[in-house]
Amino acid sequence: MRRNFCRIGVSVAVITLLAMFAPVGRVGDAVAAQEKAAATAEVKIDNFSFGPAALTVPAGTTVTWTNRDDIPHTVVSTDGVFKSKALDTDDKFSFVFTKPGTYPYFCSIHPKMTGQVIVK
Repeated sequence: MRRNFCRIGVSVAVITLLAMFAPVGRVGDAVAAQEKAAATAEVKIDNFSFGPAALTVPAGTTVTWTNRDDIPHTVVSTDGVFKSKALDTDDKFSFVFTKPGTYPYFCSIHPKMTGQVIVK
């Protein structure tokens, strides 16, 4: 009886080890998926300007705007693709850019503040 339990224990250990090291997919695919999922970029709103004013990112990137000014600002796409609420100091607004193109935007409170996101 004791021998059977030993064999079962060894078999379970071997199966567990095989499962741990079995290839799930290509490493390159996993890395690319992880990078795509983690693609982020930041735009700072400070001194009545967006910085950088023009940002180029790959499709799938999440862009986050952070208001560093002492007064409220908004982030509004000129073609209606995205629109933030009024952002107080240190408030953030994020948008995921899934399609290639150029996305101009402005602050609706201060329309001379403009920027653009270029998605490749």
